[in-house]
Amino acid sequence: MNAGSMRLGAIAATLVAYALAAPAAAAQPPLRLFSQTFVERVATDLNGRARRILASADRTAPGDQLIVILDWRNDGPAPLRNIAITRPVPRGLEPDLDDPMMQMSVDGGAHWGRLDDLWLPTPLGGVRRAVPADVTHIRWPLPQAAPGQSGRLSYRLTLR
Repeated sequence: MNAGSMRLGAIAATLVAYALAAPAAAAQPPLRLFSQTFVERVATDLNGRARRILASADRTAPGDQLIVILDWRNDGPAPLRNIAITRPVPRGLEPDLDDPMMQMSVDGGAHWGRLDDLWLPTPLGGVRRAVPADVTHIRWPLPQAAPGQSGRLSYRLTLR
């Protein structure tokens, strides 16, 4: 097994853990999160047309598009107000930031905004505009969730 295969295996293991984990800091206790991660593949149908399909994310390679489906539910007895569903972006993955409701952080969750509004310090004391590879966390504001209310989010990640 070469170093590249070991790295991809480690990333695949991270994806499985990422899909199964609901970070404690991501939500208040009554908000239950469940996620699934798939890899988007292109296959040819019987008529020779390209079709996009979702497959298990067991085996991944650089450049693969991963699809994360995140289901949430307020299991508590009271409405939740002004919360956010927050997910870390594991190293080696770059989020697709097209969702206008998605906020991102490039500093571990200390500051949030759209990518155009985020800046990082440079080694020489200046600053530079953040790029998608800098994103450490993503989140979606949830203004209110009634007891028993549920929803689904999905987003894409590219394996670098």
